[in-house]
Amino acid sequence: MLAITKSFGLDGITGYPIDIEVDINNGLPGLDIVGLAGTSIKESKERVRSAIKNSGYLYPTKKITINLAPADTKKDTPIYDLPIAIGILQCDGILKTKASSDYILFGELSLDGSLRKIRGVLPLIISAVQQGYKKFILPYENAKEASFVEGIEVYALHNLKDVCALLSGAEFEKVSFTEFESKTVKAVSGFDFKDVKGQVVAKRALEIAVSGGHNAIMVGPPGSGKTMLAKCVPSIMPDMTFEEAIEVTKLHSIAGVLDSEEGIVKARPFRSPHHTATVPALVGGGTFSKPGEVSLAHNGVLFLDETPEYQRKALETLRQPLEDKVVTIARAQRTITYPANFMLIASMNPCPCGNYGSKTKECTCTPQQIRNYRAKLSGPLMDRIDIHIDVDSVSYEEFRSDILEESSSVIKERVNKARKIQLERFKNEGIYTNADMTNPMIKKYCKIDAESEKMLEMAFKRLNLSARATNRILKVARTIADMEGQKDIAKKHIAEAIQYRSLDRKYFE
Repeated sequence: MLAITKSFGLDGITGYPIDIEVDINNGLPGLDIVGLAGTSIKESKERVRSAIKNSGYLYPTKKITINLAPADTKKDTPIYDLPIAIGILQCDGILKTKASSDYILFGELSLDGSLRKIRGVLPLIISAVQQGYKKFILPYENAKEASFVEGIEVYALHNLKDVCALLSGAEFEKVSFTEFESKTVKAVSGFDFKDVKGQVVAKRALEIAVSGGHNAIMVGPPGSGKTMLAKCVPSIMPDMTFEEAIEVTKLHSIAGVLDSEEGIVKARPFRSPHHTATVPALVGGGTFSKPGEVSLAHNGVLFLDETPEYQRKALETLRQPLEDKVVTIARAQRTITYPANFMLIASMNPCPCGNYGSKTKECTCTPQQIRNYRAKLSGPLMDRIDIHIDVDSVSYEEFRSDILEESSSVIKERVNKARKIQLERFKNEGIYTNADMTNPMIKKYCKIDAESEKMLEMAFKRLNLSARATNRILKVARTIADMEGQKDIAKKHIAEAIQYRSLDRKYFE
């Protein structure tokens, strides 16, 4: 007798249908799984056997063969435990129903038959819906995540017995649809721009960066407030749309870092990996080709504190995702592409001791030490960072001042206005911010007058800028003009944008 249950697998963030074919025949008792099954699926035979027995059902003492079709794709996840168990029970005649073919089944089984939380539910369901499937059975802990997909029938159950009861005709409550509400992030660990004393130039530069989605690097001595400024950035990021939230949630679900209580990522991500992070940790990969930090920061911020302390090789891997907004993980058996459209905020000291160029302290580093330290950030990587910010130490008078600083909520209002202008401008272009403009778009939307052209040419020659760096000046100038509500880019906008490109020549000459 043959039984077929249905599930889905993931290739990156895109799902594809999988048929679990179960055949039981007379012969030496045993269970064989074929169809390019990985280690976690090979081990499922023990989980399934114990789950069936401990749920009160009789496990067949016959020859069981299970095929995961299509057989030419690698499968290595425990989410097929449930459809395998249901297929065995149905094939042996213990579960007398044909309703299982109507449902897409997901679930890892515990030895006692209970269903455990799985990864990647949202992208699996969305892909299944796009291919015409509407009914799903999955673990109870994944209910919230599944509730954000409209127009489907989802049953989130606790154990194998409940699944069998549902397929036999018992009534269970469906998962209710949940409306999405964007969550405003006031701060990371309580950080707000109103708590940052002084640093007017740095605040202005970061506001420009967020308004246009530009990458930025802060260079300054220890204790000048670089890390605090970076942690304030999420508090002025615009709220996510539902489409953006779905994109981010897919990645966090696949990586297994999604909060079960929330079920969806409501706030823009702020990822700050330690400087010991490896290449796979940053860009993704490993045994299961999971998303890395650049993908987990999609539609949000990736903060690299003390950037030169990261491995040179790891930093260089950022060049491609910074340019293409995606990261491709190529392995022997599969190639996966994950989205990685993030805003990079980096910080560093000007030298190993941190005091090079300081107005108050003396640098103790040798010229060779300074050169070696700066060489960790290559010219091509610096070219991809739009805004370079010189952050100096705050004076005692500024630090102890009673002057009320501008709050993040006020700055965020201006950011939202600038973003609204860009959304209207690019509504037919497939992008959302000035930072994402391609070369043809730059020619179309960043036209400048003769005086501005002359100033840009002078900067190009004197600062020895690359073509990429020059284009980024135009993008930043476009953002500054948007912040002022100006249709055309003026000379002053170009001048300010050029100012934010001077650090790579000041520190990296």
